[in-house]
Amino acid sequence: MNDDLAIDTYAQLRSLTGNGELSILLLLAGAVLAAIALHTLLTFVLRRLISRGSIASSILKRIGGPTRLVMILLALVLVLPVAEFNAEFAEATRQILKVGVVVLLGWSAAIAINATARRVAGRHDIGVEDNLTARRIHTQINILRRVSLVGVFLLTLGTSLMIFPAVRSFGVSLFASAGVAGLVLGFAARPILTNLIAGMQIALTQPIRIDDVLIVEGEWGWVEEITTTYVVIRIWDQRRLIVPLSHFIEKPFENWTRESAAILGVVLWHLYYRAPIAQMRKKLGELLYANKLWDGKVANLQVVDSGVSTITVRALMSARNSPTAWDLRCEIREQMLEWLRAEYPDALPRVRALLDESRPQAKHGRALEDALAS
Repeated sequence: MNDDLAIDTYAQLRSLTGNGELSILLLLAGAVLAAIALHTLLTFVLRRLISRGSIASSILKRIGGPTRLVMILLALVLVLPVAEFNAEFAEATRQILKVGVVVLLGWSAAIAINATARRVAGRHDIGVEDNLTARRIHTQINILRRVSLVGVFLLTLGTSLMIFPAVRSFGVSLFASAGVAGLVLGFAARPILTNLIAGMQIALTQPIRIDDVLIVEGEWGWVEEITTTYVVIRIWDQRRLIVPLSHFIEKPFENWTRESAAILGVVLWHLYYRAPIAQMRKKLGELLYANKLWDGKVANLQVVDSGVSTITVRALMSARNSPTAWDLRCEIREQMLEWLRAEYPDALPRVRALLDESRPQAKHGRALEDALAS
């Protein structure tokens, strides 16, 4: 029906102008104008139906340009066979236009995915104190967005290639003999597929999230970025550790913020047996109450070990997150040592050497010194 309409329109233009080339130009221009008008009408109707400020409204605004080009290329594809062009030229042009349509549709899908992810993520601020829910949503959005973009790219590429008959026939023959070739391709793509599947598992089960505090391969740091194939860990000294996604599915690791960012800090002192434990316990409470880094939940001091000459005193203290806990531990350790040095210096370990002059070796040594002095 569309072909008949195009043929009738071209015939009328040919009869009016009496010039074939001018008729072709007018036909193409009319198709472009009709496509633009139809796109404008559809956009106007959709904007009336969609509420302002919604995600759909944002997507419609961003994909206006690509979808307008899609409408124009589709109109040209429909009217091109009617024009009196060379058959080979017309077919090649139609294939190019079809590829353009597929690429623009893929571009529009990518824009829609990015716009949706950006709007949803913007509703959950990851910078707040209690950001567990925000980190969970940001992690899911980040992984699903990347996986979706990879899927759109592969689908766009495959559809574009299948437009050409030579590529389509090659694909059919490859599918018919997919024994060894399929095994080779599957083995070659195994690392990529493994990481993609691991990414989907992480998005659904979430053993790690954006801004989680992890210990991986003996390194302590924050999850800075999760891609489709690897995770970027920002180590405390600003180095970056790149870890494949499959590592978090196949190997154990520590997650300090799995349920909450709050964490317990530990401080150890090695002291003599004469250390004033009761006074230290009281002093710990005073130091913590005066420190803004303490969250006011846990404060405990115990003797956890005893050796031949020293005891091990452990203090537990809670903080809102791991960086705060680190600073709190350092401050309490320094302040307690200063207090012990000032009030109970005998509690601090020393290395002592005792000379016993009653022993014969000491007398012989002193006699030898006197002889050398004379």
